[in-house]
Amino acid sequence: MQFIELHGWDLSCREAIALQKELAGRITLQDELSPSPATVAGVDVSYRRHGELFFAAVVVLRLADLTTIEEVTACRRTILPYVPGLLSFRELPVMLDAFRRLQQIPDAVLVDGQGIAHPRRLGLASHLGLWLDLPTVGCAKSRLCGEHGAVGSLRGDRVPLLLDGDEIGAVLTTRSGVKPLYVSPGHRISVNSAVELALRCGGRYRLPEPTRLAHHLANRVRQEASAAD
Repeated sequence: MQFIELHGWDLSCREAIALQKELAGRITLQDELSPSPATVAGVDVSYRRHGELFFAAVVVLRLADLTTIEEVTACRRTILPYVPGLLSFRELPVMLDAFRRLQQIPDAVLVDGQGIAHPRRLGLASHLGLWLDLPTVGCAKSRLCGEHGAVGSLRGDRVPLLLDGDEIGAVLTTRSGVKPLYVSPGHRISVNSAVELALRCGGRYRLPEPTRLAHHLANRVRQEASAAD
């Protein structure tokens, strides 16, 4: 998979924050997802606590039956320290390395992280969406910002996630009786379509199947690398 270089990575924290604010203005929440998407990718990153070696995994599934049709991994060392709100500057470079190895272009991408549900409206899924120029959705396990009411316990129950009066996502119950996920559009997709896609990708677990499989693959390659040391 090929894509245009959006920007460099040799940035100070102040420069990264300024870049986030500029890139956030390029995000579109208009639905540009195909009416009949055939494939969806999930992506996740794994690393040891305080470690510098990051492992990314991308798994592409056939949306009709959620079967895996391609998977790739990548490894990269990072020295950028963790700074709240700047996670994408740590994880995105290795994710992009993995996407470059894909043989096909997915119709949409689900990310274990935030979309516009971010203080500067540019979470990991939004940042990735701009790089790939694809519809992306953030499916996070915890809230980074915004406020919401109580959500029901049945699959498909949802309430709006609001920030400064704007709807930046939804708190969505993806499986009855489990904790909800924080679903937010990343790029080229609306809140409603992001929620619908996350539900379509649901299986027997809380996490959508694409990101669940990517999570397990990223952990596996990290553990294999550790065992080989």
